[in-house]
Amino acid sequence: MYRFLLSRQWVILTLIGLVLMPVMYELGLWQYHRHVHKVAQNALIAGNLNADPVPVGKLTSPGHEVPRSDFWRRVEATGTWDTAHETVVRRRTDADDKVGFHVLTPLRLDDGRYLLVNRGWVDSPARQTDFPKVPPPPSGTVTVTGRLMADETTASTGIKDLGGLPDRQVMLINGAQQAKLIGVGQDRLLGGYLEQSGPVTKSPEQIPPPDSSGIGPHMAYAVQWWLFVAAVPVGWVILVRRELRDRAAAAARPAADDDRAEVPV
Repeated sequence: MYRFLLSRQWVILTLIGLVLMPVMYELGLWQYHRHVHKVAQNALIAGNLNADPVPVGKLTSPGHEVPRSDFWRRVEATGTWDTAHETVVRRRTDADDKVGFHVLTPLRLDDGRYLLVNRGWVDSPARQTDFPKVPPPPSGTVTVTGRLMADETTASTGIKDLGGLPDRQVMLINGAQQAKLIGVGQDRLLGGYLEQSGPVTKSPEQIPPPDSSGIGPHMAYAVQWWLFVAAVPVGWVILVRRELRDRAAAAARPAADDDRAEVPV
């Protein structure tokens, strides 16, 4: 009755199903892991944003690579702005996805060390080669509060570090590059940078904190893939039963024709 399962058509169909099931299971597992990562990241963001700010020196130092566990951690630093070595970071967008620049200003701390501070977003000038209009920061000693971030690299951001840029324009917020521009050794520049979060100003436009409320569709996609896995054997059984039914009907048709042929006219 089931010899048709050994036919070329059914062998290929069965093999395709056997291959698809583990592939779809792995795709579901991949989406599930993305869901778990998103939930963990949201918890990290929310916890670090809600924590009380601490002095920046407690979380970073010269040559220190900021770990992911400290991303978005609220810190504060006191010093004076070094606008003479201010640079802008190209191809950065605001909340409305408008392309402009991030303003990167070194803060000279009371102990003589430096901290890079991303003061926010400004609009592009008419020509990309021109330096944008950047409102000056307050003069004198200031206390800056913001979110601690790690140095940017091409590997971590996907942004190519282009050369030949106009003066005081860069592609990445990177301590090694900025130490050269400031003219100090890396032993005087704190690792990572500060993403300023207050006080709120219209320009530079403050960078909004990351969203920690949404978890995305990854769990739904995982369940969807796993339902597909279950659907493969169910569909295979349905096709087999339909094939049996069709074959039984085809076998019964000649017998019915023979019975009609034997009836005398």
